[in-house]
Amino acid sequence: MNIAFLASGNLGLATIEACSKIFRPQFIAADSHSASIIDYAGIQDIPLFKGNPRNGRLAEFMKQFEIDVLLSVNYLFIVEKDVIDLVKYPINFHGSLLPKYRGRTPHVWAIINNEIKTGVTAHIIDDGCDTGDIVLQKEVIINDTDTGAAMLEKYKPLYPEMIFEMITAVKNNALTKKNQDHEKATYFGKRTPDDGAINWHWQKERIRNWVRAQAHPYPGAFSYLDGIKITIDSIEYCDHGFTDTDSNGLILATVPDIIVKTTNGAIKLNTVREGKTNFIKGKILG
Repeated sequence: MNIAFLASGNLGLATIEACSKIFRPQFIAADSHSASIIDYAGIQDIPLFKGNPRNGRLAEFMKQFEIDVLLSVNYLFIVEKDVIDLVKYPINFHGSLLPKYRGRTPHVWAIINNEIKTGVTAHIIDDGCDTGDIVLQKEVIINDTDTGAAMLEKYKPLYPEMIFEMITAVKNNALTKKNQDHEKATYFGKRTPDDGAINWHWQKERIRNWVRAQAHPYPGAFSYLDGIKITIDSIEYCDHGFTDTDSNGLILATVPDIIVKTTNGAIKLNTVREGKTNFIKGKILG
């Protein structure tokens, strides 16, 4: 069976490395910024397509191979029809329990939205966005302290396990497909570093989820104080007093802890990545 990868980032590399112990990929396609995958392909002498796959570039490259199973892992590009049509089993791995959380960075959105579980779904790639038939799905619990990066670490061992399970099913002609219930689908869009701004009018629970979902090594949740950006990586609730007419985002204390008022309670800033020396009691974050 001929198998190839479309992959990006550390998760893509970890999956390729684990799977390469069992089978050798026919080729790897990666975006230009995934240097570790590009280096790995060179060291292992695996044919590599690098860069933008659109306008027939990847499809033309693929015509020199006969691929049975094409695996997309954390790939930055949408896989287009010209590529899909060249493969019997084009399969994408998505970090949610589809049809919930279609779109980008689903594990981050799941934490923000206070979900207690998420997962990984392997599905057939079609013309839509994460809309294809499900071939395998695994649940993952979201613990109260999990960050976005922690969830990816939980995902990491699941990808090769699921790939081996699917390949076995394909070899035995036993791969089953389940239609997604599109009426139950939810979609969340792409996030950028500028989307991390904290709204201090939110309740403390949403602010905590917002912070931990984007904590280091992600760009981080942030606010501003006197025009200086403050990036926050962890908070906790505290019982410091305040008046309900106090402004949300008001700095209630700085010694021994930095404490800030929210709509429904005070929070302590445990880990501040930058700008910590600028905190002054009585000033307002915004």
